[in-house]
Amino acid sequence: MVTRTARPADLPAVLGLVRQHRADAHAEDVLSGHTRLNAAASGFRRLLDDAGHRVVLAVLPGPNAAAGGADGEVAVGLAVLGLDPLSQVLGNPQVTVDTFVVHREYRRRGAGAVLLAAAAAYAQENGADHVVAAVGGHEAERQRFFARMGFAPLTTRRIVGLDSLTRSLAAWQRSGLLVPAPRRAPLRRRPVVRALPTAAVEG
Repeated sequence: MVTRTARPADLPAVLGLVRQHRADAHAEDVLSGHTRLNAAASGFRRLLDDAGHRVVLAVLPGPNAAAGGADGEVAVGLAVLGLDPLSQVLGNPQVTVDTFVVHREYRRRGAGAVLLAAAAAYAQENGADHVVAAVGGHEAERQRFFARMGFAPLTTRRIVGLDSLTRSLAAWQRSGLLVPAPRRAPLRRRPVVRALPTAAVEG
């Protein structure tokens, strides 16, 4: 099993892996089987051309695949690697694993490990000291895998649909709530220095 950078012709394999990932996460409606291929293809090309990202596939070479060729190979895993913009501004770049999928029929066969090896190589290329992976709280198997690879909990990410957020903001505005003013730090009182009695000083 090897990894390689994805190419425009890999779009069907990538969509298949992403659909499986969405289904496993119980989010089938996010990417249905009726994806407009023209829109998906143009978006995929933009992602491949983005210098801040790299799309990596884990593949099983086919019996007819020549060196560097793709004849007969099977795509069994996908990782979308990126560079966190703020970490670059702060001078401490971090590599993000924004999407990480291994086909359910090829798990526990090394696909996840070779994808993380590609992420480590990408981090070295970009001078990054850390790799950050996004994992859903309900994805127990994925959580265990990343824990075995040394990943520690970092933060909790939440998601909201735009319609839901818009309704929440409208309700907040109707309630007349104002943005609370920042609290001022309490003034520190200077310690009172009391003079000792003369007798105590002369001791």
